[in-house]
Amino acid sequence: MPSIRTLIVTGVLLVLIGAGGIWLFYGSQWLRVERVTPSGTDVLTPAQVRDAAAVPVGAPLISVDTGAIEDRLRRELPRIDSVDVVRSWPHGIGLKVTERKPVLIAEDERNSGKFVEVDREGVRFATVDKAPKDVPRLELTPDRNGAAASLRRFGPERLTREAVRVAGRLPKAVARDTRTVKVRSYDDISLELTGGRTVDWGSGEQGAQKVRALSALLKAAPKARHFDVSVPTAPASAGS
Repeated sequence: MPSIRTLIVTGVLLVLIGAGGIWLFYGSQWLRVERVTPSGTDVLTPAQVRDAAAVPVGAPLISVDTGAIEDRLRRELPRIDSVDVVRSWPHGIGLKVTERKPVLIAEDERNSGKFVEVDREGVRFATVDKAPKDVPRLELTPDRNGAAASLRRFGPERLTREAVRVAGRLPKAVARDTRTVKVRSYDDISLELTGGRTVDWGSGEQGAQKVRALSALLKAAPKARHFDVSVPTAPASAGS
């Protein structure tokens, strides 16, 4: 068995190693934050991300609260969909950002001439002065035949999510040609395409079947002006 002296020496060494480790990580100047590096930005600038993150430069790298920084970034910059804050030893903090992408654009009712970007989850995340190119407009336009009641029942957020669900289902070729997604009620969603063409979509339900029906109609009647896939088992086209 080890002698008492050996045990004492071993204990002292462990204490010294532990104290040295604590000093190395918390007290020394070797492992402190010296740089903050954002990545993945598109619309946002690295400077905006760096400023919003408010990483304590000069603090011990091990003491940085990465979760608090992530929460702060999402709160201060709603355009951020997700962010991963990582320690880059020995002196760096990395901010890996994923921005929200607009699926639809809506006119800002509170700011004339401005637009609100809507992402794939129906989140209205940013107000911009200029509408993004090739992003369809969202129009919530209740008519007088009971659709206003639908708007009150489901609320603009739910109806916006239904519009996003429809837009997200569209084939790429149709999505490129879509200029407006109109929502008159939960069951009355329509599309305005290039060339003055229109599509009655109905509700956001049965999306896959409606996509197949619309694709078949576009091939069968390429010169038609109006398409109806609200009942996908009985699609129709009209005009030329």
